[in-house]
Amino acid sequence: MNELAAKRNAVTELMRISPLADDLAGLFARAGHRLYLVGGSVRDALLGRLSADLDFTTDARPDQILKIVSGWADAVWETGIEFGTIGVTKHGSTLEITTFRADTYDRVSRNPEVTFGDTIEGDLLRRDFTVNAMAIELSTKQFIDPHGGLKALRDRILDTPATPEESFADDPLRMLRATRFVAQLGFSPAPRVVEAMTAMAGELARITAERVQTELSKLILAPRPRRGLELMVDTGLADMVLPEVPGMRLAIDEHHQHKDVYQHSLTVLDQAIALEKADNWEPDLVLRLAALLHDIGKPDTRRFESGGGVSFHHHEVVGAKMARKRLRALKYPKQVVEDVGQLVFLHLRFHGYGRGEWTDSAVRRYVTDAADLLPRLHKLVRADCTTRNKRKAAALQRTYDDLEERIARIAAEEDLARVRPDLDGNEIMKLLGLPPGPLVGKAWRHLKELRLDRGPLTHEEAIAELERWAQENGIQPPDR
Repeated sequence: MNELAAKRNAVTELMRISPLADDLAGLFARAGHRLYLVGGSVRDALLGRLSADLDFTTDARPDQILKIVSGWADAVWETGIEFGTIGVTKHGSTLEITTFRADTYDRVSRNPEVTFGDTIEGDLLRRDFTVNAMAIELSTKQFIDPHGGLKALRDRILDTPATPEESFADDPLRMLRATRFVAQLGFSPAPRVVEAMTAMAGELARITAERVQTELSKLILAPRPRRGLELMVDTGLADMVLPEVPGMRLAIDEHHQHKDVYQHSLTVLDQAIALEKADNWEPDLVLRLAALLHDIGKPDTRRFESGGGVSFHHHEVVGAKMARKRLRALKYPKQVVEDVGQLVFLHLRFHGYGRGEWTDSAVRRYVTDAADLLPRLHKLVRADCTTRNKRKAAALQRTYDDLEERIARIAAEEDLARVRPDLDGNEIMKLLGLPPGPLVGKAWRHLKELRLDRGPLTHEEAIAELERWAQENGIQPPDR
């Protein structure tokens, strides 16, 4: 991208939003203040991908901003006012307007001491990266780029306005944000940025788990998460965030050849993303986390066998526990933790299928155990095939095709999505003369196991099986 083309993109994007931006700029000008489109909004305008969420900065103080937008905005919120930010919505767009900042940091706590600045140049100096340190003065359309952000954007380089050491000491989360921008935008970090990230990775311990999780999720959901993850591992940031990932870099000795589990996991992630795209899925956080973490139990279960091989027995069980523990530490929602853990636990189950030797009962259990995760499990299992042997890879995919066809056939016949016992709890209590309690639950589970093993039973068969179970457990049903 040459400078002229970049500026043309910015102007095109500004024309698209100009009625809204010009209207707002006019309000500020009439009140004696200047308004600037700033940061990520300018970067995205230059890239031709400006969203409806816009960032502005101004010399007006927060109370003055409130007065200016009052009556103009469709809605106003003040949740960020202590940091100088007022949020507004207008015609479906979300706008954040922030007073020039000149923050200072004690470099011990996580939050800045908020102080307001008086110049756009001072505001841009405190921003994280040069590609986010550009502004457009909306009244004059003047392009302001004191730190070479446009050149960095053209060269796809990630650098900092101040020295990286100063920038990252002020807010260590910026190091993780660098890995996210690498994954999102395909940029390469400047050598001095990589050097500072490597030296200062331990500073990330100052950041709350919630903030770390937000950045990590954005990275995982980006178009190229592998590049960002590799940067995290190479700089030592992953040791602070996801230590299990660099922990998968297993040494390969001369006697026990095996895959590097770390590189394999990154490839599985890439292939899961390709399968998402093939089926027009939106980026799926649960699937991608499961792809990345599916083998994290291997280092703890690695055994060197006497014949010269390597085994990882029960690594899916160990890995599921490890994944849940790590995601809980990162404050992920409970459902994300459980779903990722269950996918890790189930990812090896298919390999017992052989050449289709599973009974229909085993297929039912596979579907039932996966439940709503089944579409994700299909993609995870297929992505987990990373062999370079094309014949072997094709055979594995054909075998999984066969399993999916069997699932579809049995599902059509038996409504697998809602596998339940052939008698419900109320019928069980009535037939056995039992009150609500543990015995009813045991009878229900017995009938569900029969349903999985044998498929649907007729009503009479189900009653006969329940009475047989009751007799074996010393329960005397009432006369019918």
